[in-house]
Amino acid sequence: MSNWNNLLNSLRRKEVWGTESQKQTTNTAFGRVEIERDYDRILFATPTRRLADKTQVFPLEQNDSVRTRLTHSHEVANLARGIGMRLAFEYKEDIFGDEAKDICVERDVPALLAAIGLAHDLGNPPFGHQGESAIGHWFKTNSDKVFTEKNADYVKDFTEFDGNSQTFRLLTKLQILNDSFGLNLTYATLASLLKYPVCSKSKDDAIWDKHGYFLSEEEIVHDIWEQTGLQKGVRHPLTYVMEACDDIAYSVLDAEDTVKKGLASFYDLLDHLECWQAEHCPEDNVIANVVASAKNKNAEYKKEKLSPAELNDMSMQMFRVYAIANLVNGVVSAFKEKITELKSPNTEITSLMKVSEGAQLCKALKKFDKTRGYQHKSVLKLELEGFNYIHRLMSMLWVGIHGRLSESENSMTPFGKYAYQKISENYRRVFEDKNNKMPIPYREAQLLTDAVSGMTDSYLISLYDELNALYHDANCKNSN
Repeated sequence: MSNWNNLLNSLRRKEVWGTESQKQTTNTAFGRVEIERDYDRILFATPTRRLADKTQVFPLEQNDSVRTRLTHSHEVANLARGIGMRLAFEYKEDIFGDEAKDICVERDVPALLAAIGLAHDLGNPPFGHQGESAIGHWFKTNSDKVFTEKNADYVKDFTEFDGNSQTFRLLTKLQILNDSFGLNLTYATLASLLKYPVCSKSKDDAIWDKHGYFLSEEEIVHDIWEQTGLQKGVRHPLTYVMEACDDIAYSVLDAEDTVKKGLASFYDLLDHLECWQAEHCPEDNVIANVVASAKNKNAEYKKEKLSPAELNDMSMQMFRVYAIANLVNGVVSAFKEKITELKSPNTEITSLMKVSEGAQLCKALKKFDKTRGYQHKSVLKLELEGFNYIHRLMSMLWVGIHGRLSESENSMTPFGKYAYQKISENYRRVFEDKNNKMPIPYREAQLLTDAVSGMTDSYLISLYDELNALYHDANCKNSN
């Protein structure tokens, strides 16, 4: 069983594997513990700012009060930090025991949870989960021209592309400063970022339904496991907390955004929850308490002279307060009660939310979000447009990527050269690195996913429009 001294390892990979000159860094801690510095590094990183123009649920949303991926990430970080404070201060002895004597859990745990909450979606491509689907579909459709060995271990990294694996790659390799250690985060933070502690080739043999790292980062992952006492298939205990905060954020707050967009009303939501409880969990006190509290507050607001829109909005705000409070309490209690199981390499727990008292409320809210928000025709239309943009842009960028290392004819055409130059210099440097041990087909495919997943929604559309016009002109000239 892992111990907290290893799980909260504040060493950085550069301190272990860097050259002497790389290890000599300027002291900029200024009173911060190492894991607190991780949060700050993530906050100031360029990919974090790009989340402001990435879809949470509603693509290309014009209403500024509806959440973007950045808003969502800050909210997850806030929830995670708050839970971390409670775990470290209220339940320190129960959770950390004697191991807490050698580490400052009161600072490390909230900071770590805030850091991974902020970082957890950094690798997600434009247009939300449709972006992931589009990338995977492109590789399945074009596998003959991309992969020389269709059954190679690495193919699933792309045909089953996952933003979680891209997040890990982004933070460990692609954010280049002056070396190859990425943001050089602590082992504790990197270990807890692995939401799915398996790679794509071993995913089918594990309890996890997704992969959390690519084969290109496998050596880094094994190093992290060795330093933290973890192993393949075993999550860091605090990863469960971050995942639960993600569940809270998108179940409750996506419902709020669905109402804010006018796709449903406050009363629609309460009706849904009451029907869900009657059908699935008549004895569930959490749903009953949240609905009763929200109804009482709504009745108070009705006595005031509010417009229907104000009444709807204010009632939803208070619903959010009650729902989050109940779900957070459930997560804290579940973590405290299940800590021994969560630290065990043989645990069968895959979700902290599912074993908490708020499980049914969260499940009911996700169902509401799906039926009234995600599947609304306006959302589906924009998601389809995003899917098509990504698919077509990948085909154009591929012209500049495929054969680039050998300077093949297509990649060296004027269009191929221009398309290649539109890819981030950081990403191109990693691709061209002579020390890159991955096969060339893998490197080419990965440069394509690095490029696309790093784009914002609006930049992807802008680049598509620009390249599409040039691509069309080039093809017309070649056919004449």
